[in-house]
Amino acid sequence: MALLSTHGLTAHYGQFQALFGVDITLERGECVAIIGANGAGKTTLLRALAGVLPNRADAIVYKGEPIGDRPADAVLRRGIAMVPEGRKLFPSLTVEENLLIGAHARKLAGPWSLEAVYGLFPILKERRHGPGTALSGGQQQMVAIGRALMSNPDVLLCDEISLGLAPVVIRDIYNAMPQIRAGGAAVIIVEQDIGQALKVADRVYCMMEGRVTLSGPAAGLSREAIHNAYFGAAA
Repeated sequence: MALLSTHGLTAHYGQFQALFGVDITLERGECVAIIGANGAGKTTLLRALAGVLPNRADAIVYKGEPIGDRPADAVLRRGIAMVPEGRKLFPSLTVEENLLIGAHARKLAGPWSLEAVYGLFPILKERRHGPGTALSGGQQQMVAIGRALMSNPDVLLCDEISLGLAPVVIRDIYNAMPQIRAGGAAVIIVEQDIGQALKVADRVYCMMEGRVTLSGPAAGLSREAIHNAYFGAAA
């Protein structure tokens, strides 16, 4: 049984349909990358998995339980945490207070504590008493990741964690991924940088216009197949 799976998943924003029958699976300890151009439905997929967008109960199954109709707080308590695009830190809180917020919804013993997060991202310990919004973009992204880890999730959803960051910062953030996985979390990464996605993922799903157009092991997908799935095969 997969840790997390979707079954004919659809999603709407009002009258606009954003996802059309999406089927994906995530196994325990696995890293899966979701790639695709802007508007492909990648963020919408993560929002559905996190309970932000309601669905049919059986459209999302987690540890054998249908959760598609569960609200976001209930999904988080079950062990699915999200690092949202744009970080979304609380501007009135310090770095440490932003991190501690992550532990409130799901108080569960596990590998991730404040000290463990500081061990992963040492700069945050140095800046822990300052406002989160005073940090650089990369440091804010570290806070957002640390905040999600504080709930000791079984599934970590990462939405565009490299967006707008310098290459050296992206490297530092992705260098933390093996340690995050070693803590037991399976990871789904939405990433526009195909090269970065292929480096860290076990498997890849490519999306276009709300549908999965390609899936397979990251090491086994050709550039041509990815290009055709990403942009559409030439007529």
